[in-house]
Amino acid sequence: MMLITGPLWSGKREFACRVLGCTREELSARAVWDAQELAAGCQDLEALADRLAAHDAVLMTEVGGGVVPADPVQRASREAAGRLACLLAARADCVVRVFCGLPLVLKGECAL
Repeated sequence: MMLITGPLWSGKREFACRVLGCTREELSARAVWDAQELAAGCQDLEALADRLAAHDAVLMTEVGGGVVPADPVQRASREAAGRLACLLAARADCVVRVFCGLPLVLKGECAL
């Protein structure tokens, strides 16, 4: 599994399509995106990470780079997303951060 992370609208889906050799329409069958949203309220992040790791690619938008929310639910959601990212990175063969459409390999070897 390849974990692809980066800010909103940074080119993660386009990169995933290029690397996986598929169209945007075909991507939904091979990858999960916005995985950070699945972490909110999840009681078993390990099990969620195991399920997601079965896909060819998992795309996550980076969260938590700004002001810490005052709302406890939003803080918990950000923490869960960060913990899920760590669990997925540990399971991934390759981790890539995409920024401004440019991929940066953080772990493993990926055919860019």
